[in-house]
Amino acid sequence: MPRTHPFFMPTDQAVADLRRRHKTANVLQSLLLLGGMVLLLALCGMILAGVEGVLWALLGGAVSLLFSPRLSPRMVLGMFGARRLTHAEAPVLFDALAVIARRAELPAVPELWYVASPALNAFAVGSRHQSAIAVTDGLLRALSLRELAGVLAHEVSHVRNNDLTVMGLADTVTSLTRLMSVFGMALLILNLPLLMMWQEGVPWLLVLLLIAAPWIGVLLQLALSRTREFDADLDAAHLTGDPEGVASALARIERLQHSPWEGLRFPGRRRAQNIPSLLRTHPDTEERVRRLMALRTPPPVLPGLDAHPLHARPHLAMPAALRRPRYRIGGYWY
Repeated sequence: MPRTHPFFMPTDQAVADLRRRHKTANVLQSLLLLGGMVLLLALCGMILAGVEGVLWALLGGAVSLLFSPRLSPRMVLGMFGARRLTHAEAPVLFDALAVIARRAELPAVPELWYVASPALNAFAVGSRHQSAIAVTDGLLRALSLRELAGVLAHEVSHVRNNDLTVMGLADTVTSLTRLMSVFGMALLILNLPLLMMWQEGVPWLLVLLLIAAPWIGVLLQLALSRTREFDADLDAAHLTGDPEGVASALARIERLQHSPWEGLRFPGRRRAQNIPSLLRTHPDTEERVRRLMALRTPPPVLPGLDAHPLHARPHLAMPAALRRPRYRIGGYWY
């Protein structure tokens, strides 16, 4: 394939092997973490009602997944006050997203939505067949086109890998584990007088397991989230052919979010570096950048973007968002 071909992808064997090893490790880690969460749920069922409790726990999880409400992408985006962008407002972003979605072999190009907030954020909602990517005004004005392409590719990777479904499954299992833990503790409290009257010993080990189960489930879910983020980084590097561009976006967002000016704009917001790594939804930025730079290759040629300088910020037709961000339900700032 000639170097000038719009879908050129460097094929260095060492780089391809390294990415494949990272990808395999991430998939195995995700399966182990999900398996651990299901095992924890089954253990709670075993403590409460033996083998029958395990069956009921697994059945409850299956029913919850089948009948849990599915929020449409537009409903979720409406909660953030987002609106759909038009091609005229950010034509180069639409062109970049179309290229990335085509490379990812998605059935449809994700819709592009805009959140009028100076916060630096982007997120994806929906499924492979109906998805949308939202970007904030602050992100659009802070990053270059090359970096924005990396961010869009990262979100497209979440859609392609069904990460939204995987994390929904993890959230369901964690919620059921928490429910069974509360139910077990309530039964213990109600039966405690009878146990004392009959001078029966309290199974303290099982009590401790019931107390710890929800916390262990949350830690496993956070670890799963970090693993999926690593995987999305690798896929974004593959889709753009530009690991350095993805790494540059992550580094710039990290630097801007931790500047003294950001502390004044977002008073009271906890900074990521003050949160223990076990309690983060995203991996440490330095580690993400290190992994991406190990895949560094020559910059790609993207179709339809040749006339746009990759290191310049894209032209945007909408005015800058000037309203002050504030805290929202769920812990979000925008």
